[in-house]
Amino acid sequence: MAKKRFGDRKEGRRLRSIDPMMAVAPYIMKTRSGSSNMISDSIDIENLEKYIHKKRQEGLKGFGILDVIIAAYVRTVAQRPGVNRFVSGQRIYARNEISVAFVIKKELRLDSPETVIKVFFQPDDTVEGIYLKTKQAVEENRGEGDNSAFDSAARFFRFIPGLLLKFVMFILNLMDYFDLLPKSLIKLSPFHCSLFLTSMGSLGIPPIFHHLYEFGNVPMFCSYGAKRSAVVLNKDGSVEERKFIDYTVNTDDRICDGHYYASVMKMIKDYLKNPEKLDVIPDLKEDVK
Repeated sequence: MAKKRFGDRKEGRRLRSIDPMMAVAPYIMKTRSGSSNMISDSIDIENLEKYIHKKRQEGLKGFGILDVIIAAYVRTVAQRPGVNRFVSGQRIYARNEISVAFVIKKELRLDSPETVIKVFFQPDDTVEGIYLKTKQAVEENRGEGDNSAFDSAARFFRFIPGLLLKFVMFILNLMDYFDLLPKSLIKLSPFHCSLFLTSMGSLGIPPIFHHLYEFGNVPMFCSYGAKRSAVVLNKDGSVEERKFIDYTVNTDDRICDGHYYASVMKMIKDYLKNPEKLDVIPDLKEDVK
């Protein structure tokens, strides 16, 4: 990590050598919702399901698609770090860490409360390491009561009267703009992370196009849906039924160009098609581009 310089933020390093068009973009496209690019795609999960089954046989209880998606994203960031940038205060920064946030239900009931988990990863994490970190975070936050600092903070804000809460949020947004939020608050905030991930699969519905939050600086939101079957035509002319998962990605257009994003999407999809690559510790000196 580079030494912090004047103009850097607590969670990121200011990019000072980007091209003029990119530097001006946050002043033209002032909000994340107004800077959103959305894409939808699907993936054949035949190989992925075999990989998940193998990992469970090896003792990784509860290992699933979520773990592979996170691992694919983390490995891609290690090779394409530009996708881990963010915009705050109309300036572009490179994030200091890789962090992924996602929502879990404390229990599988309709009336069960939800909580948000934020997990930190290293660029050289393998899929097993990511599984263990995610599993630990989920177990720590399941159960009744406020099991995380985020739960406690959300409960505190809940008891503030509406008009006063509106003013409090204005002040927090202003503090965030000028990088005045406490580091402890940024660390627990799911609105300050690399990727926000949500699963519609457990609900049995297709993925939604989720908005990017205006508070914080999350530059990418990914949603994936339930498994579905489809009849496909093979190259040899034969027809067969295969399983697919649909997913959507909402990105902040200001952090990198379309060519870079295309490279990122192709890389993530390749890892999902060939998840065994995620078992190998990457050579970051060779991979980072």
